[in-house]
Amino acid sequence: MSRPAPHAPFALSQGLVATLTLLALAGCAVGPDYKRPQATLPESYTATAEAALVAQAPVKKEWWRLFQDAALNDLVRQAQEHNYDLLLAVAQVEEAEGLAREAGASFFPQIDANASGGRNEVSMKTDPPPAANTPRLRDSRKASLSTSFEIDVWGKLRRANEAARAQLLSSRYARDTVELSIASLVTNAYLTLRAADADLVLTRNTVATREKALEIVKSKQEAGSASPLDIHQAESTLATAQAQAASLRRQRAVAETQLALLTGKPDLKIAAGDLRQLPLPPVPPAGLPSSLLEARPDIRLAEETLVAANARIGVAKAALYPSLSLTGSLGSESAALSKLFTSAAGAWSLGLAATMPIFDFGRNAARIDQATAKQKQALISYQKTVQTAFKEVNDALVGLRENGEGEQAQEKRVQATQKTLELAQLRYEAGYSAFLEVLDAQRSANDALLDYVSTRQARLTSAVDLFKALGGGWKDDFKAESLKNSGNNQAAVPVAKASQ
Repeated sequence: MSRPAPHAPFALSQGLVATLTLLALAGCAVGPDYKRPQATLPESYTATAEAALVAQAPVKKEWWRLFQDAALNDLVRQAQEHNYDLLLAVAQVEEAEGLAREAGASFFPQIDANASGGRNEVSMKTDPPPAANTPRLRDSRKASLSTSFEIDVWGKLRRANEAARAQLLSSRYARDTVELSIASLVTNAYLTLRAADADLVLTRNTVATREKALEIVKSKQEAGSASPLDIHQAESTLATAQAQAASLRRQRAVAETQLALLTGKPDLKIAAGDLRQLPLPPVPPAGLPSSLLEARPDIRLAEETLVAANARIGVAKAALYPSLSLTGSLGSESAALSKLFTSAAGAWSLGLAATMPIFDFGRNAARIDQATAKQKQALISYQKTVQTAFKEVNDALVGLRENGEGEQAQEKRVQATQKTLELAQLRYEAGYSAFLEVLDAQRSANDALLDYVSTRQARLTSAVDLFKALGGGWKDDFKAESLKNSGNNQAAVPVAKASQ
């Protein structure tokens, strides 16, 4: 180390001025600047939810609360707290935050503290030999602060920081995507469980009805007005209903264990309910703009991935240009520890280094091609995600409309088959028709009730799909309008109301 000369502070200040000048000149960044791709989508959705309108309310982020079911609200809350996929996504966000901080720290110099001490023995047999009065044992003590800093002339560090920040945002949107997906999975599984509950109620009623019909047939046989064939047919239809109940109990158990997995509660138990008591949540009005897709976290995730890939092209291109590094140290050096921090022991150094590739046999060009290809892949993925989202919204709107009309038709079918069953039973008891007519009427009535529940579940599921497809809902400045609920003669379904 050289001992500081009287003009060292002036030389140091000149070096700092030169460094600051280079930093001021570092205003350009190679590589393409990001521009959002043009979306080739219609201005509005082709499908609209056409139905009788009874209420208006904007959809909030916690859209599942519009089903007005405390058990469902609690299940979604537990899933948000304990679901392993969501916890994994949160941990990935934490990792991305650390990477972003690391990339941001590259703009600032790293300062290291160095201290060393040593003793070495000088050989007396070198050529030429050391002076006679040279001591063979030498002590050395050093203490200094050193720094190394890359001057970002071509924007390499800025592009890397841009990519890291975009990666952080994409991880957050990935977490939001998982959160939205978990909420929809929990809601759909809950609807499946409640549909099984409703079917079980209907099937138990069917079993009771067929048990009563079997008793009537047996009484008629004892009176000589019914044949053994009628008894065997009644027993067959009763066994069919009992087997159907067993299958429904299995479906409910599967849905319950699915909810247990989603909520992270292996011992989860859910009390029985009825799908027909759930209100229909609001649906958007006609002419909903396709720009609402921007709220979807998976689209935002795809776009931030594109931003990161675009920035990495600049990182690759910056490798073609000279790399400037600033190094420096300030400290002291002495043979004796007691004199290490005296003014005469001071030592400093300041250096500027430049490195530029000359012959790399196409290595950097290949890296640029790789980064460009990844940017193209991210662009294609983004465009596909946007169009897929548009399709999902259209499909959900069609599902709401068609399942709504189907539910109204199924309600009329239920009423018709119930009346048919009543008449068939009266005709059989009066001796005007065979028992086969009663069996057909029972089968038709049972199928109509189960199909009604299935159609209502499909209608509610379409509402869930719409919430998910729109990223959780639509903006507050668009009025949400709810469908008129269809009741039936089994249970009254309340009109959907959304909290303001």
